[in-house]
Amino acid sequence: MLKKFVYLQIILLGFYSCATVPVTGRKQLNLVSNSEIITMSADEYKKVLAESKLSTDQEKVQMIKRVGSRIQKAVEQYMASKGASDQLAGFNWEFNLIQDDKTVNAWCMPGGKVAFYTAILPVCKDETGVAIVMGHEVAHAIANHGRERMSEGMIANGLLGTLSGALGANPTLTQQIFMQAVGVGANVATLKFSRGNESEADHIGLIFMAMAGYDPNQAPSFWERMSTLGGGSQPPEFLSTHPSHETRIKDIQGWIPEAMQYYKKN
Repeated sequence: MLKKFVYLQIILLGFYSCATVPVTGRKQLNLVSNSEIITMSADEYKKVLAESKLSTDQEKVQMIKRVGSRIQKAVEQYMASKGASDQLAGFNWEFNLIQDDKTVNAWCMPGGKVAFYTAILPVCKDETGVAIVMGHEVAHAIANHGRERMSEGMIANGLLGTLSGALGANPTLTQQIFMQAVGVGANVATLKFSRGNESEADHIGLIFMAMAGYDPNQAPSFWERMSTLGGGSQPPEFLSTHPSHETRIKDIQGWIPEAMQYYKKN
């Protein structure tokens, strides 16, 4: 009964608090302002960097920053072409490489705060592979997936006011919801976006990497390499927060013709 009530709240609030995802046009729940979540993200990003060891391999560090800069320019160009540059208000882009040879991961917090872990670079193989991951992770931020999940988490936990009000009423719970919403923190490897969010980020990320001058035809090969990690084993798709590798690759192949319309080889 409680779950039905929560779902009803989400549906009703959705009629009054909707936003539109760039590229896909999907409607999403939006109860948290960008300025609030970007400010919170900036603070948490500083904490993550302070608690992490940054890579001193300048060749790799510069590659991350170079790819990040190109993806950033592509995003800004795309949003400007859609008359949506205002959605990037408050973005203060940063691209850092964390020395961690066990965590195969990368993420982008709201506001353009990006972190790569060195363990993912062998899977990327080269700069194009980094661009595939970068485009995907930045797409999560541009699609406001963190804000969407934060809104859903607040409703599910009875925090129906503003983000600042929720922090005042229950700072610990609100902080936990935030960290889960943006997918970073102590359990960074286990906090994931939904299957729908992941697919949407794949789609949008292809557009961004193509606009940045990286060939989207290389994306399926990256996900094939990713699928071999751990012997290729994974939970069935209906039990996973990610699309299955087969579904993901098939979907990406279907989006490549659209992405190629934006591709200009540098």
